[in-house]
Amino acid sequence: METVRYYERRGLLPKPPRTASGYRVFPRETVRRLRFIKRAQELGFSLDEIRELLSLRTRAGTVRADVRARAAAKIADVDQKIRALEAIKQALRTLTDRCDGCGPIATCPILQSLDDERLHGENGQ
Repeated sequence: METVRYYERRGLLPKPPRTASGYRVFPRETVRRLRFIKRAQELGFSLDEIRELLSLRTRAGTVRADVRARAAAKIADVDQKIRALEAIKQALRTLTDRCDGCGPIATCPILQSLDDERLHGENGQ
């Protein structure tokens, strides 16, 4: 229920009507919209991107190409993340290749590499 309230605060869901006794009544459209939000999140869309997708449904002049462009942008974003993860994987592989797993922890090449300021500068760059 807290998630639903959060989505309401973020403008993704309208506040539902209440019964005379104060219970919240969720119309079928709200349930449909909540399902849409969850599916879009599973595909990696942020809440801001989901809000935009939802607004495209009701915005005058919106065409399928508008939605397709946002999906294509998400594909590009995923591709960039995959490249970044592959770089991380390669860096970790290089670190593990340097360590035979034997010897004192004080001379661990992995820990020394992570501690070496010369590799990335003091700001992690």
